[in-house]
Amino acid sequence: MKTLMRIHRIGYSLAVFAAFTCAGLAQTPNIPSSAPLSLVQIVDRMQRHDQSQTEMLRSYQALRHYVITYRGFSKTLTARMDVEVSYDASSGKSFRIVSQSGSHALCEKVLQRAVESEKEASLHKGATALTGANYKFYLKGQENLNGRPAYILDVEPITPNKFLYRGRIWVDGIDFAVARMEVQPGKNPSFWISRTVIHHMNIDVDGFWLPQLNRSETKVRIGGTAVMTIDYGTYRIVSRKSRTMSSEQR
Repeated sequence: MKTLMRIHRIGYSLAVFAAFTCAGLAQTPNIPSSAPLSLVQIVDRMQRHDQSQTEMLRSYQALRHYVITYRGFSKTLTARMDVEVSYDASSGKSFRIVSQSGSHALCEKVLQRAVESEKEASLHKGATALTGANYKFYLKGQENLNGRPAYILDVEPITPNKFLYRGRIWVDGIDFAVARMEVQPGKNPSFWISRTVIHHMNIDVDGFWLPQLNRSETKVRIGGTAVMTIDYGTYRIVSRKSRTMSSEQR
């Protein structure tokens, strides 16, 4: 019974923070810069990048792989779930659970909740977007990330929101997409959760920056640790440009 109660507490935390890392990831025209940009310029290009993908991306499909392991004082539980994800510009995201195995409690209280939370977050893009309306930004420097220039920004939510976060992001210096995140929830969802840390990576797929890998680790004050990973799989993308080309060819 105690283990089940801890899973309930962990479930909300991991589910929410798996969802918000999918917000605000987009494409932007390549704008080469010969000199470092100011914070205002970086944030502006990030927002233009988000708007550009919203306009260009028509649809995509992918098969995701979710895995969670909970280690308590007396036991270890594991669960897996494969989820087919479809995005359409006109209707948003839809999810279909293809398979699940392992702990029923973890599947129901954590993995299924993660899927539901992402769907909820996708319906409130304005409240979760990485913009000046939701966050304060602080420029910390520059470095190379995977062979590309990147700006390092610290972010802090302006108001409490279950889908917002605080921490550090790496913004690609060419496309101005968020390439990497190391963050924590902006507001602790429960007294029983002592700490949640999220590591998230995005990848350029045919000119669109989309989630690649997410790892969330949650520590319960009395009762162990849960680690959830999401492998976002291989994307099949349709852009508005390719749709127009196909129409012209016909």
